[in-house]
Amino acid sequence: MSIDVTVARVSELSALLTFSPPAAAPAPAAAPGTTFGSQLATAMTTPVSAPATGAAGDNPFAAEIAAAAARNGVDPNLLTGLIRAESNFNPSAGSPAGAQGLTQLMPGTAASLGVTNPLDPVQSIEGGAKYLRQQLDHFGGDVTKALAAYNAGPGAVEKFGGVPPYEETQNYVRRVLGYAQGSIT
Repeated sequence: MSIDVTVARVSELSALLTFSPPAAAPAPAAAPGTTFGSQLATAMTTPVSAPATGAAGDNPFAAEIAAAAARNGVDPNLLTGLIRAESNFNPSAGSPAGAQGLTQLMPGTAASLGVTNPLDPVQSIEGGAKYLRQQLDHFGGDVTKALAAYNAGPGAVEKFGGVPPYEETQNYVRRVLGYAQGSIT
């Protein structure tokens, strides 16, 4: 991997980290005559389903991610964590290096995966799931190496025999795994 590609990728990730999701809608007002205690009791007894990522915030693409993950035999939480790290669920995300869409595929990689429009969320998710599956297969199911390859390229992982000593890639792997496990919100 050239220094120009590495610098471009660092710039891309810096831009992604400054993305601010839209503000959440205000909570609905309590019904007249309802006490805080009754609202709390209702909240404590109402089942809450965890988001697919274990991450904070809504995932507007949960169904598409689950379907692509199932088709490609990848963990939907891992794929969701990858998408969150790559684009923070912004289908229009782009990088200075040319990566685009939810899964930040480079144009050549996108084309090789059959993605004709990387800004189409369904195509991007499917392409990202396929590419992640390819990396998992290439590295014998080793999730850490597969994620490092997704970020830095399989050649860098092969060269270093694991996660390359690039701070950006090491942070990326930790972040995706944290999102997937719900330990980073």
